[in-house]
Amino acid sequence: MAYVIAEPCIGTKDNSCVEVCPVDCIHPTPDEPDYDKVEQLYIDPEECIDCDACVEACPVDACFAEDQLPDEWGRFVQINLEYFASK
Repeated sequence: MAYVIAEPCIGTKDNSCVEVCPVDCIHPTPDEPDYDKVEQLYIDPEECIDCDACVEACPVDACFAEDQLPDEWGRFVQINLEYFASK
């Protein structure tokens, strides 16, 4: 099970989670070309090691374990998957 970035990240894209991720699974980073083109950050479910570091670092409480994601944000599991499927 991976972590998921949900709706509170939209428009915020605070990079605190990127800085603490030990496996660099949160993208895009500010130095990636599509950073300004997306409205939020995403967690790669194939790379995520479920360390919980992003949850503690996120100032807007946008990171969730997939099984703890509020029902109203359930679609963000697919949104995160789709971002990396297009890569």
